[in-house]
Amino acid sequence: MTHFVLVAGAWLGAWAWDEVTPDLRAAGHDVHALTLSGLAEKRHLPVGQRTHVEDIVREVDRLGLRDVVLVGHSYSGVPVGQAAERIGDRLRRVVFVDSNVPADGVSFLDGFPSDHIREALAAHGDVWPLLPPAAYANQDLTDEQIGRLLTEGTPHPAATLTEPAVLERPLGELPATYVKCVLDGRDPLPAVTEALRGGHWELVELRTGHWPMFSTPGELARILNEAATRG
Repeated sequence: MTHFVLVAGAWLGAWAWDEVTPDLRAAGHDVHALTLSGLAEKRHLPVGQRTHVEDIVREVDRLGLRDVVLVGHSYSGVPVGQAAERIGDRLRRVVFVDSNVPADGVSFLDGFPSDHIREALAAHGDVWPLLPPAAYANQDLTDEQIGRLLTEGTPHPAATLTEPAVLERPLGELPATYVKCVLDGRDPLPAVTEALRGGHWELVELRTGHWPMFSTPGELARILNEAATRG
């Protein structure tokens, strides 16, 4: 049995995977959606970027999982990529869903043009505030889905965005699937393009916006199920 550990991006908790987990379980997989420290029901916990890596590794250890597919969406690709290295031969595959990826000594904010986020952090202290409704326009989301993102989301802890990642070997050596949501028309980040050249990663395009667990949960579950057959 393949064990999925699903980690959503900034502002989100385990609840973000509610529409994806039933299809994965129907396909015979064991599924664990994880809320990271400082978010959703864990918003009261102190947190840094390394804390999020430990959250993921500790969940794998706590449950005694092997044959693990780690899934990281958006921001969470950074801690998920590090955790994938940490769990060693227990990893089957890592799936990055339209995500950032870690590089040794580089923070989330250092990995792409992020002045707008730095400005938001400067204005709001220790959190990255929720996006305004307009940010979700043209992302293949219904008004109801946008409403849920706005009402259930949690301001994101700033320390997780500024602490550097720690990797012992090139990320491209891990078995990985990168899911690029193409609705925004942006190319994958340079770090992703570099990793894809190594021969251990596959690229899958998904014709939706940045939050596919809401806009196309069935199609995302299909891609995750197929990724579990790799490796």
